[in-house]
Amino acid sequence: MAGISLRKVVKRYTSGKQSLQVIHGVDAEIGDGEFVVIVGPSGCGKSTLLRMVAGLEEITEGEIAIGGRIVNRLEPAERDIAMVFQNYALYPHMSVFDNMAYGLKIRKLPADEIRARVDKAAGILELSQLLDRKPRQLSGGQRQRVAMGRAIVRQPQVFLFDEPLSNLDAKLRAQTRLEIQKLHRELGITSLFVTHDQVEAMTLAQRMIVMNGGVMEQFGTPEEVYRSPASTFVASFIGSPPMNLLRQAPGTRVGEILGVRPEHLEVSDTGWQLEVETAELLGAERLVYGQVNGEPLVVRMDPSRPVPAAGGALAVTPRPGSLHRFDAQTGKRLPD
Repeated sequence: MAGISLRKVVKRYTSGKQSLQVIHGVDAEIGDGEFVVIVGPSGCGKSTLLRMVAGLEEITEGEIAIGGRIVNRLEPAERDIAMVFQNYALYPHMSVFDNMAYGLKIRKLPADEIRARVDKAAGILELSQLLDRKPRQLSGGQRQRVAMGRAIVRQPQVFLFDEPLSNLDAKLRAQTRLEIQKLHRELGITSLFVTHDQVEAMTLAQRMIVMNGGVMEQFGTPEEVYRSPASTFVASFIGSPPMNLLRQAPGTRVGEILGVRPEHLEVSDTGWQLEVETAELLGAERLVYGQVNGEPLVVRMDPSRPVPAAGGALAVTPRPGSLHRFDAQTGKRLPD
């Protein structure tokens, strides 16, 4: 196992006189055995960053080190990494066993060692009863576990996951997230996991890198990112529903944006006057949508509380200590 160092990593595509920079000097130290999630919207550079670690994309500037060894000029096969992709990339004519064992056979490992490694991985992933099946006989979740098993048997220093759950339905995604957490606890291998899904990021990450337009907006634990977002982008991307960001609410200072999460607003006798537009009942909670001084606001509240009809008013007050302040020009977090 080994840590990963990203040192002022830049990626730039050049065509003739035209140049497009898609990664802007990312710096991050990922510890040995740590599970780090790279999260952000489509086009933010998260997969490009992962592919540079894998050696599938060249680095324009900066350094990437795995286990203290600079890997900029090393081929993917020389980096001692294993990658799990969004599409399972299984050989349809091979059994589960042969799919998992293929890379080891190419490396000419002894048959006994191959069998031992595949059996161990199959046991961890609950695939032992499926080793003779072909991929077409498996569910989507089972196929993804085979793809993970193929990575496990290599016993790499680093696992790289590129949106591996995107092709699964909601129930299978939740189940597979639990399996990945269990896998990391058992193996303890340094892992980088790319996703656009902030729920996946929050539930899987020990720490998370939030990307926006090729820039690392924040690197911290899920709790740090949620409780103290470094920018309005992070505040609006992490959380469901996202943080309310207001320029005209009472208490907002000149040149600032005020942030408050929907769950930190409480119904009160006096306070911000929310003009109600609609409400959603989500079982254990209710989301109320409306406007304060012409700006949209969402409140999460107990479903047993009555809600005024559309056009009615609801007074809400932020909980003490729950307000976040951001610079209106830069979007960066201001000191508390």
